[in-house]
Amino acid sequence: MDKAEIIEFLNANPTCYLATVEGSKPRVRAMGMVKADENGIIIETATFKDVYKQIAANPNVELCFFNAKQGMQIRVSGAVEPLDDRKLKDEIIAMRPFLKQRVEEGGYEAMGVFRLKGAAYVWTFDTASEPKKYIQL
Repeated sequence: MDKAEIIEFLNANPTCYLATVEGSKPRVRAMGMVKADENGIIIETATFKDVYKQIAANPNVELCFFNAKQGMQIRVSGAVEPLDDRKLKDEIIAMRPFLKQRVEEGGYEAMGVFRLKGAAYVWTFDTASEPKKYIQL
């Protein structure tokens, strides 16, 4: 797969698993990716959540996207960067209306938005035993 095909797969399978570290313990949870494009992968979480605190302490994360029908997963790892972009936050609120109340109560600071420009690894049953190839997103 090339970068464009990976981005297409991520957007078609936006539920992903985010791995962080808290101290020396791994933490993984499912979450909905906002979007992926040529500028990276955008994720959002509330600033009061543990995941936000974990990312603030250690921005190195891994996202795993999976499609069972295709028998494919794509893992993307790297350091996320925080984004303080009001227009992007408004776009996210429009996509996820349940966030409107959070922002009304806590301001835009209640939204933690991050971009990941990492290395992607595509795994399938057919390629599982081959050497890993990474594609920079």
